[in-house]
Amino acid sequence: MTLHLYNTAHRKKEEFVPMEPGKVGMYVCGPTVYDRAHIGNARPVVIFDVLARLLRHLGYEVTYVRNITDVEDKIIDAAAKNGESIDALTTRTTKAYHDDMAALNALPPDLEPRATEHIDGMIRMISKLIEKGHAYEAEGHVLFDVTSMADYGKLSGRNREEMIEGARVEIAPHKKDPADFVLWKPSTGEMPGWDSPFGRGRPGWHIECSVMSEATLGITFDIHGGGRDLIFPHHENEVAQSCCAHDGAPFAKYWVHNGFLMVDGKKMSKSLGNFRTVRGVLEEAPGEAIRLYMLKTPYRKPLNWTDYGLEQAKTEMNKLYIVLKDFDDVKTGPLEPNPEVVSALSDDLDTYAAFLKIQNLGKQLRREKNKAEQSRLKGQLIASGQLMGLLSMTPKEWFQGRGDIVVSVPREFTEKSGSKAVGDFTFWNEKIEELIAERDEAKKQKNYKRADEIRDELKAANIILEDGPGGTTWKRM
Repeated sequence: MTLHLYNTAHRKKEEFVPMEPGKVGMYVCGPTVYDRAHIGNARPVVIFDVLARLLRHLGYEVTYVRNITDVEDKIIDAAAKNGESIDALTTRTTKAYHDDMAALNALPPDLEPRATEHIDGMIRMISKLIEKGHAYEAEGHVLFDVTSMADYGKLSGRNREEMIEGARVEIAPHKKDPADFVLWKPSTGEMPGWDSPFGRGRPGWHIECSVMSEATLGITFDIHGGGRDLIFPHHENEVAQSCCAHDGAPFAKYWVHNGFLMVDGKKMSKSLGNFRTVRGVLEEAPGEAIRLYMLKTPYRKPLNWTDYGLEQAKTEMNKLYIVLKDFDDVKTGPLEPNPEVVSALSDDLDTYAAFLKIQNLGKQLRREKNKAEQSRLKGQLIASGQLMGLLSMTPKEWFQGRGDIVVSVPREFTEKSGSKAVGDFTFWNEKIEELIAERDEAKKQKNYKRADEIRDELKAANIILEDGPGGTTWKRM
């Protein structure tokens, strides 16, 4: 099946043809590890995780690289504010990032270079740019000379005025041109720094990804991904550095960008009170529901995050797992994704269309009476979901929880039950089973008042009881 992707560089959808048959190198800009990841950080992780899964399903050998930026001014400021070392901060926030992305069922990248591991490579590339006349030293800084590159701005399509206006770098008097950007900056005092031919300092943001992508994938590679907000200046400047350092050799063949994420129709901001961390949202819904919410909007379009949308995604995942629960006694057929799901994903990663087809598979399974066909459809349903990073659990794990899933329980119930940790999975499952046993005994003793009280207590904790011939089962709402 042929894959088509929208290429930002050419502003059109194109057939994907890798540089080397059967192999794909993909680089995606990763986090700057100074704080917990927010849901905007998570969207590209989910999108490119699906792309990596799809590429592998199509038979490609994929090298998926996602970097860690562990030296940057935000990190320096956060460490100083917290009163901790930079190493302690980046170690803690990197682990938190890994935990949060795993909770969204995102597979780890094949390679995860850290900026601080590639300082020597950055110094070499900067030296090369100076030697070739594309960079210059000024007041302890090294800056890229944008006027030295005739087609600077070709990726973003911005004119000169837009570039200067949109630049994240302060317009300083030591610049030859207002649009010039920093490759190396001086470090003083307690700031992290490395010795270099340009003085003790640290790298600029853009040079980091140019060097890390080259070190892991080579001078030219297949796919470069990230959020739309990175097109300018970050990705534009990556192109400039890498192409000029290597005498015009191409950088990335395909540029893939996901759209912005807003909350309740507004830009996410702590000042607006609509800032959502991944960890905070995981206390409201399982990772797969959050993931589905992100995938229901086509990746290039803006995503508007609402509480209602998250609840709807949770309900839709519930329905799929109920289907699997109801057909638990049916043997699972070959785990092969439905061709229509693969076709939808191959059309510029149309995850919304793919999910509609997954929903339809669930409906088909419900209607089907033939056992052999039920088996086939069940296998297709599970495999199609897993291609999108969904349906990775058993129905019991989904409805009752799993040790690696955050368990959210109302405060009133927490205090009443004496739990010290709301997210203590073992405690809650044992507590639920104890209450169900107490309720069964109360019913035997015809103490229906206590039985009803227990049902209400559990309902307040988002636990639904289901009485049947085989006894009482439970699930989380």
